[in-house]
Amino acid sequence: MVNEAAGTMPAPEEANGPILHLQHVYLKDCSYEAPNGPRGEGNWNPQINLDLHTGVTVLAPEVQEVVLTVTVSAKQGETTVFLVEVKQAGVFMLRNLSEEDTKRAVGAICPGVLFPYARAQVSQLITLGGFPQLLLPPVNFDALYAANQNQPIPTAAQAN
Repeated sequence: MVNEAAGTMPAPEEANGPILHLQHVYLKDCSYEAPNGPRGEGNWNPQINLDLHTGVTVLAPEVQEVVLTVTVSAKQGETTVFLVEVKQAGVFMLRNLSEEDTKRAVGAICPGVLFPYARAQVSQLITLGGFPQLLLPPVNFDALYAANQNQPIPTAAQAN
């Protein structure tokens, strides 16, 4: 017997419990700069700086766009070798979540879902630029959220 609904999520109207559902993942924006290109001057031992930022935009009462911005810069001494910024976005349905659970979802869970996509984009841009592959280390978004728990998550209007 074939179940036609196999492999599909139950319709949101059928679920009464909390729902956190990823609807779309997409690259919203990216930039790559290498002022001097991949020149082989001296030993390749750059200082890497990683910066993460999460922004949230409410699209509908139960739908939010979460944008994880990952900025990676590499310096060799005082010279900038490359600068990469990736804005990885996802549209999430958040239904029947308490205010605290919603904050945790957009502050820790959603960025954790988006990070592997952003990590792959950063690595690809750096490699396409002619530099050795760079794999960003895993990020514990739960720990970051706990450390910043008292700070509000900025919305897109606040970030601009």
